Amino acid sequence: MRVVPKHVAIIPDGNRRWAKEHGVSEYEGHRQGYEAVFKISKKARELGIKTLTFWGFSTENWNRSKSEVKGLMHIFERMIDRYLKDALKDQVRIIHIGRKDRLGDRLIKKLKDAERQTEHFTKYYLGAAIDYGGRDEVIRAIKKISNPKSQKNLKSQIPKIDEENFGQFLDTKDFPYPDPDLIIRTSGEQRTSGLMIWQAAYSEYIFVKKYFPDFSGQDFEKCIKEFARRRRRFGK
Repeated sequence: MRVVPKHVAIIPDGNRRWAKEHGVSEYEGHRQGYEAVFKISKKARELGIKTLTFWGFSTENWNRSKSEVKGLMHIFERMIDRYLKDALKDQVRIIHIGRKDRLGDRLIKKLKDAERQTEHFTKYYLGAAIDYGGRDEVIRAIKKISNPKSQKNLKSQIPKIDEENFGQFLDTKDFPYPDPDLIIRTSGEQRTSGLMIWQAAYSEYIFVKKYFPDFSGQDFEKCIKEFARRRRRFGK
């Protein structure tokens, strides 16, 4: 039987460089990049991948120009509206991972509405990482544990914090498979930038030279086949 990862996370890098090489605006580069999201999502479901996460906007991306950030937020709003239609049809649960306190009211409303409308689905899961950072996620988890309300809950249900139950305080707590088996980064950059630093302890990595707008469903399938050829020992 062909080995298929249960959870694949993607760092969709290279939109701006793609735009520069094609002589178009950064906004168009991001728009073309997020068109690829729909193609890859469809391919993932065809391959039987249960959970797929896209890192759309990092905690560091706020340092970009105001015009670029505004354009990205507009694209995210349009994406959610469009993706929700597919999610309702294909039974995909949408889960936002990252912070909500710094996003605009309209985007937050759309994210919460998408989460609410799809929360009963268990067939597929989509992680939308917006205003997400791996270190930030861990710090927020520690703050939740330190919260008096959480402490009260811990005393009654969790006698001590260990590797297994720490995950209950992370953004991926509602995923059936929180730890990504495979992380793919496009554009040729070979770094993780802190994506899921807790969950990715034993993830496989594949770095693809293509910019994300050029990353096709066929390219994605090649990555899945490469993953299937690897032997995973988990330190054994």
